[in-house]
Amino acid sequence: MSKSDIEFDRQHIWHPYTSMLNPLPAYKVESAKGCRLTLDTGHEVVDGMSSWWAVIHGYRNPRLDAVAHRQIDKMSHVMFGGITHQPAIDLARRLIELTPEPLQRVFIADSGSVSVEVAIKMALQFWLAQERPEKHRLLTIKGGYHGDTFKAMSVCDPVNGMHHLFNRAINSQLFAEAPRLTPDDDWAETAGDELRHWFEQHHHELAAVILEPVVQGAGGMRFYHPEYLRLIRQLCDDFDVLLIADEIATGFGRTGKLFACEHAGITPDVLCVGKALTGGYMTLAATLTTKQVAETIGHGPGGGALMHGPTFMGNPLACAVAAESLAIIAEGKWQQQVAEIEAQLKQQLLPLAECDAVKDARVFGAIGVLEMHHPIDVAIAQKRFVELGVWIRPFGRLLYIMPPYVISTNELSRLTVAMKDYVETQSSIKA
Repeated sequence: MSKSDIEFDRQHIWHPYTSMLNPLPAYKVESAKGCRLTLDTGHEVVDGMSSWWAVIHGYRNPRLDAVAHRQIDKMSHVMFGGITHQPAIDLARRLIELTPEPLQRVFIADSGSVSVEVAIKMALQFWLAQERPEKHRLLTIKGGYHGDTFKAMSVCDPVNGMHHLFNRAINSQLFAEAPRLTPDDDWAETAGDELRHWFEQHHHELAAVILEPVVQGAGGMRFYHPEYLRLIRQLCDDFDVLLIADEIATGFGRTGKLFACEHAGITPDVLCVGKALTGGYMTLAATLTTKQVAETIGHGPGGGALMHGPTFMGNPLACAVAAESLAIIAEGKWQQQVAEIEAQLKQQLLPLAECDAVKDARVFGAIGVLEMHHPIDVAIAQKRFVELGVWIRPFGRLLYIMPPYVISTNELSRLTVAMKDYVETQSSIKA
């Protein structure tokens, strides 16, 4: 990349979560294949982030490439209002086949945040249709993250989340304490006492509970005991509250189950999926719900329409690629791939918990996390990782990887060795 390009980027292009006054460095990628990115310098780096957890089948996957080429020769986009097409039908069929049986109605959105907005609208309209407008608030657990749009922000962690600047501008929701027990802990029945209290006190105004099942992603990469999820499902049933599961980060195998809800053996009333839905090829998401929720909304005000309709809803190109991505998932190879990644991460990352700079090391499925005692300087850390031939993007105190499922043993080792190099360097500095 020429200097003029670098300066243009720094001066004019606003990258995610960075300042225009002193932006974090941006590395120019020329191409990508498999699990590797090639920079404009010719330097190759192994991608440990799956491009924010989405590229599960690897870059330039032959099957996804072929489907994209075939579809673009037919049509790249048509409006979804009053029109349907085969890619959308194929995608909806595959989603219904892969998700729990009660989830039979599909709204095809255009990003994860939008799918959360749609889920919340479904919950609110569900109760409005029953003439219960008082049920308009959401309960969630602290430490969560559900997206950057305003209603999604309202259920992100109110203190330590990325959106505390907007607290005065977003609706006030209810926040229970984050689960304290991890999947490795013994379950204690008293662990659910606070949750039951929230339901007892607020069920009359609760439209829904929304949470990330078992794994809290961008809010802190925390793993919690599946019994919390099972308890919440029971409380929602007992107190007449809908359950929304945000599986945008965890869906399609990332935790070792097809969906993280399976760790607790429960089915939500509304399910949000995205990120890996297209194998990371383009933006697409979906919100699934039950026949009961959909038909109840259908008897409500406004002619029973769900009041949402993005311009690029049901985009044929994205739907075609997503349907093929789900066909790859349905073949089941991901199960062995994720199990092997998990075993290697446990072997190579968990011992790093002994390093002085590391507060905690944890692994769940194809997710490996090193939580540091102190915040990470992203610019310095990322420069070092690129020198070591890996692409890892830390945030806050978290050094983590969520690699593509198709990563080789050697490529994964390059990532874990680079993480080891970083934490040992930090430990020696602190010493």
